[in-house]
Amino acid sequence: MAPSRDEITEKVRQALVDALGVDEDEVIPTARIGADLGAESIDYLDIVFRLEKAFNIKIPRGDLFPDNILTSEEFVQNKKLTDRGLAELKARMPFADLSKFAQNPNVDDIADLFTVDMIVRYVEAKLAGPAA
Repeated sequence: MAPSRDEITEKVRQALVDALGVDEDEVIPTARIGADLGAESIDYLDIVFRLEKAFNIKIPRGDLFPDNILTSEEFVQNKKLTDRGLAELKARMPFADLSKFAQNPNVDDIADLFTVDMIVRYVEAKLAGPAA
């Protein structure tokens, strides 16, 4: 039986508390992993490791935090995602709410997409398996 959303949220919260050394009350659904919880690039690897362990899942490199989009001239021009870049981001991150970001797709703001709730949605999708 798949865990409930509350169970997933609690395990994600614990993984973030352990990885980032933050208080549990800081790990709210809207908290941004970087800006609010202080994650740095190395922390993302620790977060992925802890999520894999907590949920017994495999998270391929770039699956949860797709970094290679930002280094492609095809996807980024003048520090903004192109239409192709935005389409690629949507395809790779169907669990993220890109509606606000899409209005002004500045690459400097991409980190704000990574919230606690986004990670919960990612894990839910991962546990549900491939779409039918």
